[in-house]
Amino acid sequence: MLQSRFKMPSRDELKKRMDNIPDNIMKECPVCHTTFFSMRAGKQRTCPNCGFGFRITAKRRAKITFDSFKEIDAGITVPKQYTDEKYRAKVAKAKKVTGIKESVLTGIGTLAEMKVAAGIMDPFFVMGSLGSATGEKITRLFEKATAEKLPMVMFTASGGARMQEGIHSLMQMAKVSQAVEAHNKAGLLYIVVLCDPTTGGVTASFAMQGDIILAESHALVGFAGRRVIEQTIMKQPPKDFQRAETVLEHGFVDAIVQRSDLKQVLTNLLSLHKKEVANG
Repeated sequence: MLQSRFKMPSRDELKKRMDNIPDNIMKECPVCHTTFFSMRAGKQRTCPNCGFGFRITAKRRAKITFDSFKEIDAGITVPKQYTDEKYRAKVAKAKKVTGIKESVLTGIGTLAEMKVAAGIMDPFFVMGSLGSATGEKITRLFEKATAEKLPMVMFTASGGARMQEGIHSLMQMAKVSQAVEAHNKAGLLYIVVLCDPTTGGVTASFAMQGDIILAESHALVGFAGRRVIEQTIMKQPPKDFQRAETVLEHGFVDAIVQRSDLKQVLTNLLSLHKKEVANG
């Protein structure tokens, strides 16, 4: 009888081998449910099958979108008046994960040597929620854009108003909207890019106030959550009723753009606007 050359590894050896397997080696797309090696998502972090854009940090988005980006108001963060320990701990963790001090990164970017004011919400910072400091940073950005006569690009990715800050978070909707209106009255361009997810008070305010509203493929866009809607209307909504493609069909979005094409599309829009302004 031939003796097998295969030697069964011991329990300790198996454990050692398992420990050497890197985390997150595989990914599953939440839209088409394709499973693939994480490296196939590329630097854009998109599904190779359906183009869904996975959630990325604000700093990564700035890096892959703009030729250069200079952050402003980096020191603005959650006011000290909010003393709840669990909330403070959540904010502290978010700062470490994202590398920013609030749920939006604001600054001046360049695309083909054109300057643009840019706000990028970070879904990893307390779900990109709209807090009082978030609203302050976005408002200041619009005011700077208005003063310097710059076009504005806003990337929204948010779970809505930050419940830990109560009424103060809801007031940011009106505060930012006033700054958007002042920018609009100055005849300046405002482009919104809806990213996954854009919901709640952000959808109900500045996310839907752009002159041009773009969306990434299959991004979740809505106001209330699916379960809240189901409990309210006592019916089950269609499967994709809050996906960007459905929102486009109903006229709330101007175009859906693949993340890999976004930089070029924004450059083209800013260039057209610049020519329009030059021609009077």
